[in-house]
Amino acid sequence: MRTRSHRRNVTLRMMCAAITIGAFIVDTTGQDHPRARDLGIRPGIYDPGPLNAITDVDPVRVGHTTIVEGDAVRTGVTAILPHGGNLFQDKVAGAVFVGNAFGKLAGSTQVHELGTIETPIVLTNTLSVGIAMDAVVRHTLAQAGNEQVRSVNPLVGETNDGGLNDIRGLHVTREHVLQAIQNARSGPVAEGSVGAGTGTICYGWKGGIGTASRRIRPGAAGQDQYTVGILAQTNFGGNLTIAGVPVYRALQPPSRRGSRAAGPNPNDGSCMLVVATDAPLDSRNLERLAARAVFGLGRTGSAYSNGSGDFAIAFSTSPEMRSRFNDLSPRSRQTLPPDAASPLFEAALEATEEAVYNSLFQATTIASSVGRAEAIPVERVRQLLKR
Repeated sequence: MRTRSHRRNVTLRMMCAAITIGAFIVDTTGQDHPRARDLGIRPGIYDPGPLNAITDVDPVRVGHTTIVEGDAVRTGVTAILPHGGNLFQDKVAGAVFVGNAFGKLAGSTQVHELGTIETPIVLTNTLSVGIAMDAVVRHTLAQAGNEQVRSVNPLVGETNDGGLNDIRGLHVTREHVLQAIQNARSGPVAEGSVGAGTGTICYGWKGGIGTASRRIRPGAAGQDQYTVGILAQTNFGGNLTIAGVPVYRALQPPSRRGSRAAGPNPNDGSCMLVVATDAPLDSRNLERLAARAVFGLGRTGSAYSNGSGDFAIAFSTSPEMRSRFNDLSPRSRQTLPPDAASPLFEAALEATEEAVYNSLFQATTIASSVGRAEAIPVERVRQLLKR
């Protein structure tokens, strides 16, 4: 029986269209693709939130711009907003963890130094980081109340979609980035071959955007319930393992069949992870939470290769942890101590694993003049898991 979340996701995907451009196929219908839970895959011990998405962490919002043009452009932008207000004036506690720094995470040094995030988090392709930074700065300067702002720290991450997209053509524009920010909404999150995941490849299969969440009570009975949500932009390699099953041994994408390697190194790529929680964590413990998200990639078989940029950005939406711009007065805060963080860490591991699976199962085959990536055959995976 299909779950309510599955039907809701299919409805979202059917709002898009299947596009045929000459001999090049861009299937954006989702083909009624399931999420991991529709296949009985339920990593870990904690239950998900109602949407099983990063937007289960209120008031997080997500927006996509998917760019499909001609026979060569397959790219996009994904924006994650920690809240819907003026982020520069009402900064959230944040942190960055670097698993392997083969990548371009703009703005990370100030987040590390100050422990705050003051703009939307934007994900795109490698060569579009610059234009995305420009757009985020312009978005911030244009907000009411920011008329005197003279320094902005845009936080922009990337993966390289050059295997399917004409990345050298620099097709992402300022307007594309602003559109993703302006269209960011709460509620269900479109997954697979959308936004910043339009041109990505994961384990040789079509990757993309995936999301998941977990709800936990970290302390004694009666303590507040907290949510951890993950959004993943998957574009990395290794040996695909699903729910502990070494799927890679029986199922290989066309580009890898009969060969241990395809191209210079099929394990190269990158993964950007965004971790949201409503738990009142300070920047130190948010960095530790972000680290667990990167560790969670290992559960799916990640090789963490030399050429893979593996990053996680974490933030707390808790009002306790926010910082007002130019506020110089002392304030008291209630924060979770390190001894209460372990359940949150486990939740991040679980949600990351499931987000990667969702990015694969929800992705659709993408082909262009640059390359082709097949959607993973879900029924074949189902059979392998039953064994």
